[in-house]
Amino acid sequence: MSVIASISVVQGLGAGVFGAVIGWFTYYVNRYRSDGVKLLDISTLIGALGGGAILTLFPEKTDLFGAYGIGLGVGFFGYFLSLLALVLASPTFTVDWLLDGRRPALRDGERSGDDNAGRPMETSDHDPTGSPINR
Repeated sequence: MSVIASISVVQGLGAGVFGAVIGWFTYYVNRYRSDGVKLLDISTLIGALGGGAILTLFPEKTDLFGAYGIGLGVGFFGYFLSLLALVLASPTFTVDWLLDGRRPALRDGERSGDDNAGRPMETSDHDPTGSPINR
């Protein structure tokens, strides 16, 4: 039995944008993971991207599921292409950073954000010079 459902432009765009957000986040999570990839990670990812909840929202063999899949691809590969464009536009970062995370050597006066010098929005009882702030 064939189910033919017409969707509105808003439904198609919504499914596509939803897929793009999930795809973008998937690439982000996989890129910045702290440990190696495991088979469990892959099966969890497949379950999340095409599992029961998604099939409930966007039934298989419908235009909504197609829009979701297109959005998923756009988000996933869009993240990579955004990184690639930023690296190519940067005078200091190279493609090596995309491949394995190698960072360029710091120049004089620069410091790494990994040195636990404080978070950007962290409040402190000291001003940037180290003097105490009276509150």
